[in-house]
Amino acid sequence: MEIKATDVAKLRHMTGAGMMDCKSALIEANGDFDIAKDIIREKGKLVAAKRADRDTTEGSVIAKVSADGKKGILTCLGCETDFVAKNTEFQKLANDIANVALASFPEDLDALKKCMLDGQTIEEAVTQQTGKSGEKHAVPVYNKLEAAFIAPYIHTNGKLATIVGFSKVISLEVGREIAMQITAMSPVSVSKDSCPQSVIDKELEIYRIQIREEGKPENMVEQIAQGKLNKFFKESTLEDQTFVKDGKITVAAYLKTVDPEVKVTGFFRYSLND
Repeated sequence: MEIKATDVAKLRHMTGAGMMDCKSALIEANGDFDIAKDIIREKGKLVAAKRADRDTTEGSVIAKVSADGKKGILTCLGCETDFVAKNTEFQKLANDIANVALASFPEDLDALKKCMLDGQTIEEAVTQQTGKSGEKHAVPVYNKLEAAFIAPYIHTNGKLATIVGFSKVISLEVGREIAMQITAMSPVSVSKDSCPQSVIDKELEIYRIQIREEGKPENMVEQIAQGKLNKFFKESTLEDQTFVKDGKITVAAYLKTVDPEVKVTGFFRYSLND
């Protein structure tokens, strides 16, 4: 049957698929729009299945905070190439997903994928975009944070972002400075007291192996390992890290100059290249 250009344009508006894909779908569906939409949707699933083992090391990492500054989210839409990541349609989908995440504030990543976006789930929207671009698309992370005040930071390359919560309201400038610290220095926890035991155990085991390989006496192993662990805390926990903007004081000491009572309550950091 003859497929009119206006019908192709109509299906393209409904699905966002390319003109040739829309024309092919309408021909296969004998002009039935509902069937044509299903064909395009199935194409997206087929492409997604074929690209399932590909790595999504490019994309867009987004941090957003609610108007009152008390809720924050961190999301990412990943793809295979920088060319696709810079595409306007890709960037719009990444931002739409982040906006839905902040508005709905779902419990976890699985719940986010089930949230609705323009009449379909986020998972379906991502699959559809996979079919349109021919590249694997994925939402690998979703973190949410609630606090008295939250500051976001997105690195200039768009592939790395942070949200950080505070125990009381501070200036956005100070909040961003701490978020930038986390982005640059990638701490494992807020403080040594909040450092996961699994991380501590792993570090100690590595130190013990290193110390024994160096030939140190067995009765000195634990003492030296604890010394190395203390150095790890200074380098890898936020409060004890050297404040990068100053270089002479710790992050904890800097925050005391801002407000003696303010504390960091939690943070999330995500990088496509880690």
